[in-house]
Amino acid sequence: MIETPYLLFLGDAPDGLAAKVAQGIRDWRPEFCVGQYRMEGCNADLGLTDMTLTQARDAGAKTLVVGVANRGGKISQAWKKVLVTALEEGFDLASGLHNLLRDEPDLVAVAAATGRALHDVRVPEVEYPIADGKKRTGKRVLGIGTDCSVGKMYTGLALDRSMRDAGMKATFRATGQTGILITGDGVPLDAVVADFMAGSVEWLTPDNDPDHWDIIEGQGSLFHVSFSGVTMALIHGGQPDALILCHEPTRTHMRGLPEYDLPSLETLRDVALPLARVANPGCVVTGVSINTQRMSDAEATAYLAEVEARMGVPAVDPFRHGAGRLAEALAAL
Repeated sequence: MIETPYLLFLGDAPDGLAAKVAQGIRDWRPEFCVGQYRMEGCNADLGLTDMTLTQARDAGAKTLVVGVANRGGKISQAWKKVLVTALEEGFDLASGLHNLLRDEPDLVAVAAATGRALHDVRVPEVEYPIADGKKRTGKRVLGIGTDCSVGKMYTGLALDRSMRDAGMKATFRATGQTGILITGDGVPLDAVVADFMAGSVEWLTPDNDPDHWDIIEGQGSLFHVSFSGVTMALIHGGQPDALILCHEPTRTHMRGLPEYDLPSLETLRDVALPLARVANPGCVVTGVSINTQRMSDAEATAYLAEVEARMGVPAVDPFRHGAGRLAEALAAL
């Protein structure tokens, strides 16, 4: 088990989106967060208290969590100095990067010498099966995005909260490092061997009560040439009964791919729904989740109304306004 509370390491993140792991933990498990550690040049700020390692240790922090999700998931040499010092000062380390802590000999040596733990949450711990496509009992909903990092996880967590508040049976199923750090369990999907990705999603969402909903955390985007594979595994392995379209309307291009435009919500629907119906012919789109964090209240209200009129399903910002209407749409299925 990863010991809490956490000191969230933001490193030299170039922007807030690069620190999305830390931001997710702050937003959904604020009681775990003692403060943030930022290096020179860091442009991310979670609004937490900036702390040195000594200050955080004295405040009770047990684990330094690498809260940055950089392209390729690499541990830089500049970060390494901080991580080594953290071990020496009595912190455990936790990370969801592709670059595993356990693969860094100096970190392994210092951890052994100090008796500290290295937690790599992006390591599959189960021998997942190959998907067989057999229908499972229970219901499932999946968030799919026009791009990466548009709010699919936030949509799922907000929906989980609203459904539970409404007395519905629901379980959030984490498929990425941030969701696993928040909930303590899940499948690190992008670290699963390709042939077993869909099977791991089947394993994650087994037979359940007929009125129970698995809320599957979305990943990647069918339209992002770097990360579309994980999305396909979720669509076919998850066999969703419902899709929620997720979008960030102020983007000018796909994240990390300036030469690629974002698809429209209509295009996302028209591509994703036939693919979902391969595994579940009854799948429908039940709502739209809009990330309006860069909009004023008036702009968000107007945009949501326009999208809802255009798409014919509830359109909400579930983090800003709650996911109650998305939950109601699922309850009506």
